[in-house]
Amino acid sequence: MGKRGGKKFGGRGGGGGRAPRSNWQEVEKSNEKLERYYNEEGFIPDEEKEAFWDALKRGLPNSFRFTGSRGHALAVQQRLKDHYIPEITSIQYEGNFVEPPRPVPWYPDQLAWSMATPKNVIRRFGPFASFQKFLVAETDVGNISRQEVVSMIPPLLIDAKPGMTVLDMCAAPGSKSAQLMELLHAGEEDTMLQVSREIKNGAAPAPLPEGLNDDGRSTGLLIANDSDYKRAHMLIHQMKRLNSPNLIVTNHDATMYPSIKLPSLPSADGKAQKNRYLKFDRILADVPCSGDGTARKNVNVWKDWNPSNGLGLHATQVRILVRALQMLKVGGRVVYSTCSMNPVENEAVIASAIERCGGAANVSIIDCSKELPGLKRSPGMRSWKVMDREGRMWGSWQEVDEQRQREGIDGLGRLAEGMFPPVGENADLPLERCTRIYPHQQDTGGFFITVLEKLTEIRAKPEDNTKVIPKASVAALAEELDFKQKHSNGQPLEKINALDDLVVPDQEAQKEVEKNATVAEASHQVPYSATFDASAQAPAAKRDADELDEEVPAKKAKVDDGTEAVIGDRPVHPPPARPETDTVETSDATTPAPAASSAQPAQPPQKKKNNQVFEEPFKYLDPNQEELGPIFSFYQASDRFPRDRFMVRNAQAYPNKTIYYTSELARDILTSNEGQGIKFVHCGVKMFVKQDVQRADVCRWRIQTDGLRLLEPFLGPARSVTLTQKSTLHKLLVEMFPKVDGDGWKELGEIGQRVRDIPMGCSILTIEPNSAEYGFSERMVLPLWRSMHSLNLMLPKEERRAMLLRIFNDTTPLVNTTQKQQKVVEALSPEPEAETAEGESATAAALAEPEENAIKKENIVIGQEQQEQTDARETWTKAGDEEDRVNTTV
Repeated sequence: MGKRGGKKFGGRGGGGGRAPRSNWQEVEKSNEKLERYYNEEGFIPDEEKEAFWDALKRGLPNSFRFTGSRGHALAVQQRLKDHYIPEITSIQYEGNFVEPPRPVPWYPDQLAWSMATPKNVIRRFGPFASFQKFLVAETDVGNISRQEVVSMIPPLLIDAKPGMTVLDMCAAPGSKSAQLMELLHAGEEDTMLQVSREIKNGAAPAPLPEGLNDDGRSTGLLIANDSDYKRAHMLIHQMKRLNSPNLIVTNHDATMYPSIKLPSLPSADGKAQKNRYLKFDRILADVPCSGDGTARKNVNVWKDWNPSNGLGLHATQVRILVRALQMLKVGGRVVYSTCSMNPVENEAVIASAIERCGGAANVSIIDCSKELPGLKRSPGMRSWKVMDREGRMWGSWQEVDEQRQREGIDGLGRLAEGMFPPVGENADLPLERCTRIYPHQQDTGGFFITVLEKLTEIRAKPEDNTKVIPKASVAALAEELDFKQKHSNGQPLEKINALDDLVVPDQEAQKEVEKNATVAEASHQVPYSATFDASAQAPAAKRDADELDEEVPAKKAKVDDGTEAVIGDRPVHPPPARPETDTVETSDATTPAPAASSAQPAQPPQKKKNNQVFEEPFKYLDPNQEELGPIFSFYQASDRFPRDRFMVRNAQAYPNKTIYYTSELARDILTSNEGQGIKFVHCGVKMFVKQDVQRADVCRWRIQTDGLRLLEPFLGPARSVTLTQKSTLHKLLVEMFPKVDGDGWKELGEIGQRVRDIPMGCSILTIEPNSAEYGFSERMVLPLWRSMHSLNLMLPKEERRAMLLRIFNDTTPLVNTTQKQQKVVEALSPEPEAETAEGESATAAALAEPEENAIKKENIVIGQEQQEQTDARETWTKAGDEEDRVNTTV
């Protein structure tokens, strides 16, 4: 990664990931080569150039998106409309009403919003502070996602639907993957409620929409991939909030993404069909790029931009797009996108990939100009010039080749024929169907999107390395030496310019190393609590152009039908099979997993064997496994809920602490590719977590919040508690462990008698919407734990606080009576007591009922951890941006 303020990203130390404010200097928003390049005729119309450069030099408005299921997202959005917008619109500054946040006009259902209010106005008025608390709370629990407006476009144009198989090739940090996942689950809420009513009424199953015909559940699958292991876990942190069993996360180089096997099927003659490979309906290739479209938030673009950035990434971008087209179904869509405005990384990549895949007869560019009404855009370019590293402009490969013959390769390193407008058979490609977004059109960043359709099966041509001028290397040195010898006419050889590129002065070399290529996905803006910090910097770049250019993929890669396609020029090195171990899982907590702060995603346990990162294996349970039967009996779960999709993560395939649930297709993929070298790093939703209990008749497995939405429609009434009044929910949110013995149950309102009489163990609290004045606007399902004397809503404190703020506009501190009891006991004790491993005094543990001990200790620990996270987040977000925070903790 790059550096900023003299410190590497990830080192907080005394100064953090950026220089202290006293050392911070304004970056001059000027770059001679950048401005000359985009002022060249053909890029921006003359009448728009002034507006273009003015916009590019202004700060970027804040934008965000409501995430998750459509019903829940609309409920959170309604809170914004009903409460915060009226407060903000009432503010007057210098005689004018303040402009409030506004919905993005072209985003469906007004689920994306943007705010251009100046920082000096925001800092001055209280309603903005209240609005900021709302944004922070909802972001922390995953209901709101910070995302740049233009970054939201590619998933909308990909047209994904439930039942489809989708691949996000360069997915981290995950905002676009979250959009894709929401599309795959569209309509699932309603269909699962329909199935639930059928089960409860004993009715026959009714027809369900395509893609939701797994008893209302989506049959689709999203595979989200990133080549960097740490960024892959950043992606997991973002995606786990959606609680989808239809997600697999992998860790592979996108240029040679491996083929994924599927189970064999019997053929017409009764024999099994071998070598079935997964084909994708939709693929998003949001590739690494030079990122000059992010100059409004990443001010380092102004000082770091040079033509070498885009030149060095072109080959990698083409390889990723070609591999995407190989893995696509016929009739499927690939969306290619970058946050660059450079045609070398955009139209030139599209043309080169189509040429390598056999031309327009095999791959077509879809016209999306009528989609997303209200989105201002420009057509793709059909002609452009290419700037070499010395700033010279070239109109065609022929001009470059002639210069090479006359003067040698000095300054021409990395130029390739494919970077120029296509000629010959591909000259008529409709590149105007590509979509360009410029900053001045609707006050956004710069962006590029193209939608491609695969018309027939393809076999990609190999790269033609004779049409590429090598960068500084021994080969380049030899070529220039040969050139000068041929033209020396017996005179002493002149200075060999390629040697200057090969042995760069230290200062220049350091600058080159620090010039990073950003990613189109790196669109996170500064955090809400740092929104008003004028010195806040933009996200770090993802990968260096030189680094990516060096990563030439293996010579052949298996495509999905078992054939091989040449995509590079290096020998094959098959990936090693994933090692197995007898290690029993230890990372699954027995506590309700708190929603991890976006500031500090949890670092996954990394075990190594032979210096390789090790992931616990994915093992599926036998449907007749001894632990599953009692669970289904205890919760009166319907037999219609499948038992063959439960998974654990240990080599023994035994449910020690956590049982996960996955979709059917995810299960087939994990089992068919076990030991094949594919690097799976995440799959599955936590469904059951083992709980310590003392009574033999109490089920030890409680339902985890993550998987409750999927299982609840199939549960019987024995463990169900229904709530309709807000006052009761308020008490459950504020007070942890309210008493139900004695007369305590009377204070729990409408559910008091029910929870008094319900047997011990995990129960399900169903919050039903109603139109009453104090009713709820949406249906919610939450887990409860009934112990011997008390009740507990099994939610982490972070989630409790967010719900209190959203539903009740309340910031009341949470009350934990067991913690108070512990403090009293410790104060009365004559001598300090030894503590248990969980940090609870032995006397306090003894005073509490045994069944409640585990849950009480869980919440104490959770409260302490989350307070530490909150304190750290408040300090951290004042000094850096979203990407800095994630990189530091990762």
